[in-house]
Amino acid sequence: MPQNTPVATAPAGTPTSISQGSRTKGGIGESTLRPDGTLKVTGEFAYSSDMWHEDMLWGHTLRSTVAHAEIKSIDVSEALATPGVYAVLTYDDLPTEVKNYGLEIQDTPVLAHGKVRHHGEPVALVAADHPETARRAAAKIKIEYVELPLITDEASATAPDAVLVHEGRADHHIGHVPHPNILHRQPIVRGNADEAAERADVIVKGDYTFGMQDQAFLGPESGLAVPSEDGGVELYVATQWLHSDLRQIAPVLGLPEEKVRMTLSGVGGAFGGREDLSMQIHACLLALRTGKPVKIVYNRFESFFGHVHRHPAKLHYEHGATRDGKLTHMKCRIVLDGGAYASASPAVVGNAASLSVGPYVLDDVDIEALALYSNNPPCGAMRGFGAVQACFAYEAQMDKLAAELGMDPVEFRQLNAMEQGTLMPTGQPVDSPAPVAELLRRVKVRPLPPEQQWLAAGEEADVRALPGGLSNTTHGEGVVRGVGYAVGIKNVGFSEGFDDYSTARVRMEVVGGEPVVTVHTAMAEVGQGGVTVHAQIARTELGVAQVTIRPADTQVGSAGSTSASRQTYVTGGAVKHTCENVREKVLEIGRRKFGSYHPAWATAELRLEGGKVVTDGGEVLADLVDVLESEAVDLELEWRHRPTEAFDLVTGQGNGHVQYSFAAHRAVVEVDTELGLVKVIELAVAQDVGKALNPLSVVGQIQGGTTQGLGVAVMEEIIVDPKTAKVRNPSFTDYLIPTILDTPTIPVDVLELADDHAPYGLRGVGEAPTLSSTPAVLAAIRNATGLELNRTPVRPEHLTGT
Repeated sequence: MPQNTPVATAPAGTPTSISQGSRTKGGIGESTLRPDGTLKVTGEFAYSSDMWHEDMLWGHTLRSTVAHAEIKSIDVSEALATPGVYAVLTYDDLPTEVKNYGLEIQDTPVLAHGKVRHHGEPVALVAADHPETARRAAAKIKIEYVELPLITDEASATAPDAVLVHEGRADHHIGHVPHPNILHRQPIVRGNADEAAERADVIVKGDYTFGMQDQAFLGPESGLAVPSEDGGVELYVATQWLHSDLRQIAPVLGLPEEKVRMTLSGVGGAFGGREDLSMQIHACLLALRTGKPVKIVYNRFESFFGHVHRHPAKLHYEHGATRDGKLTHMKCRIVLDGGAYASASPAVVGNAASLSVGPYVLDDVDIEALALYSNNPPCGAMRGFGAVQACFAYEAQMDKLAAELGMDPVEFRQLNAMEQGTLMPTGQPVDSPAPVAELLRRVKVRPLPPEQQWLAAGEEADVRALPGGLSNTTHGEGVVRGVGYAVGIKNVGFSEGFDDYSTARVRMEVVGGEPVVTVHTAMAEVGQGGVTVHAQIARTELGVAQVTIRPADTQVGSAGSTSASRQTYVTGGAVKHTCENVREKVLEIGRRKFGSYHPAWATAELRLEGGKVVTDGGEVLADLVDVLESEAVDLELEWRHRPTEAFDLVTGQGNGHVQYSFAAHRAVVEVDTELGLVKVIELAVAQDVGKALNPLSVVGQIQGGTTQGLGVAVMEEIIVDPKTAKVRNPSFTDYLIPTILDTPTIPVDVLELADDHAPYGLRGVGEAPTLSSTPAVLAAIRNATGLELNRTPVRPEHLTGT
């Protein structure tokens, strides 16, 4: 009988049942391994900096050596005359009237024109046949600067005679800021903080400083632009948001978006630093000018100037509490330095303001958050996005209040902890689990690590266990232990009315006698493990073991940015949604072919499992191979989460966020109080993740975020000279990040309290642990030393007073 005869494939006699062994493996809830993991740890993974094209040129960017100056003249003649140089471009060579770009406000010049506004701003481009030739040629470009007064802080930015960083502003924020050098301002007023302060038995105030942190991704900015025969360009690049890049690149090139074809190349970390453009437009301009492929790879020095950083901040807080430990009110003012260009500063301000209260019940608040324009390096997105700076300050305040009241710092926090139903200061209810008190309980009851473990080892003691580590400066004298706690709240997804959606294309077909699913999105895989989760979702929804993830590009609809802890929620939601619709199409085919063979086709709830169509009771109705035969089901669909709304510009009220996430930390440190050296012994964390789609990846994200918070607590800071606004430490020699020797044990306690509004009940995971790890470490150091310590990072001189 022919193979395609339905009788041969329809169940006959007693229906069969799917066995445990034939169920689809590798679905959600399992710790499936990353498809790129082995390649990365063996050094075989191809990053964007590894790309190569025959006959390609190398691009180089010449950057300003001063922070604020008029450009009187640019002479490129010597550079052009250099053998091996194919092109030198300045502002005057840009092909269209669109000269600027930006995520929200298009205030960033492709190449500086008339003036430079920060140290390291791009001024000219060179393409040559060798990277060193391009660098030497760029060094021959002569630029005449006339330096201008610097704007470096709030006082200089808002002085009556202040120079304007951007003259003639026309963006939509200018109408509600008190000075043109204030980029954006967001107040939040709820209740009456002044009246509530009269009920307080204790009031504490604090001024806090948060340093400028770098994302410090290990893979530098890089990409390859290849001119196309149709006059367009192919761009292979490491980025966080392909379609946002496309929207900014195409107008500058004077090309329709369909002629700028972008493909994601291997990304060596991001953390917000690749959300803005870096070399994308520059490589495309050089490729289109020369007619040759052009590769640009920043070295580490260039990378420090090639992307935005975390906003440094000055924060003033006031809290009150009754004698029995209940918070009465909060007032705060948060000043973020956005640097020379807007980047994501408006959204960072919104986050800082709306999350400034922390995960606590407070009905009477008076909040102001703002971002400055200055001549300091531009700042924008970084993991935690405004909530990190606020958490550092409000958690220090909680410790101060607890000390004033003579209360245990954890019990004080638990007494005031929000829960499901609590109103945020914006008036938005927290409509999913908020287990703040439980997270704190879990980190507190965890057994403490043994104290001064090196004492018991005697002469065999490992100096790496001591403050100072391999520098061998500490031998136990003056070493004191400290323990500190902190908890934080972070939003998930884009907020304030942004149309936050994603797109997924899913195809199911039979290949080589097996059902195969292909998932195609534009999601940027930057190390978070999205490609693993998308395959898990497809296996779960479609019951197929063989899932292929296509490379991300702009030939499919936007997936939004890989930021804001949103990709598993939003693009994962799009993959789930599209898979569900593919499944229905497959079942329609099955009903059409086999509906007459078994009544369950019409009456039962059907699912796909183990490559078969089965009922909820486990009866097998057909193999997917027989259902599909030569047909393919191919759908591309968009998916959106619940809408949000903008915060009121006067009161700050509004349902601005789609979801909240929570994490708590306990830090254990040992401090050499004589030398000012700190050893973090343990950073325990408890976090509610809603549903762990891949438990191993979830733990990795939590530990990674915790480590970045540790870095800004004790070592990470970009130092900007206040007299020149120049970066003083643009290298990993002078900008320190935690290594394996600095990173302590990080035990993770995962809660799974589902958010019913989210796919599978999940919560975004990656950012929340970055918030509370920093103040927990600071609290532990304060506990050990008795010092106030109101700035990050803590340096030895802050502990010794030298």
